[in-house]
Amino acid sequence: MPPTPEEQSVTMISNLEKNTGATLSSWLDRARAADTDKHGQIVKYLKTDHGLTHGFANLVAHKLKEQAAGGPAACDDLVANQYTGKKSALRPIYDALAKAVKSFGGDVEFAPKKAYVSVRRKKQFGLIQPSTATRVDVGINLKGREPTGRLESSGSFNAMVSHRVRLAAVGDVDAELVGWLRDAYDSAG
Repeated sequence: MPPTPEEQSVTMISNLEKNTGATLSSWLDRARAADTDKHGQIVKYLKTDHGLTHGFANLVAHKLKEQAAGGPAACDDLVANQYTGKKSALRPIYDALAKAVKSFGGDVEFAPKKAYVSVRRKKQFGLIQPSTATRVDVGINLKGREPTGRLESSGSFNAMVSHRVRLAAVGDVDAELVGWLRDAYDSAG
């Protein structure tokens, strides 16, 4: 099954950061310095002044125009918005999870949605969701594995994963949880 346009965009955004070392938000800030709202001029500016390839410059120009029109937020903004207000204290848990999962390999993709972040390889193997003001839920695809202890059946939590682990503190991101995520990552390749 070919990737959806949303999946293609997520892959491009991930590759932009991997290849340039800068986030989409950072590139959007740089593109604003072109001081124009014309797509072609933004692309030319990013290619000429910043050395971006045409594909990446085009992506940044499209995203900049989307934002200017009140369209979708940048991926960085989606994650930041999940951890605002009463949920702001949960951000260190997300950061610890992201750091652990990134260590699995260069093919890990984070695909932020409005309420959670999908964690993918060739397919989704997990998700990270600040479910309450005091808890982050981690969904994991471990089909065939019996729930045990804190590795619960996902139940009605999210149909896209088989299990859930509830986290209340950074210390809950331990070797056991990282091991389950690693198993799911390995199965998604």
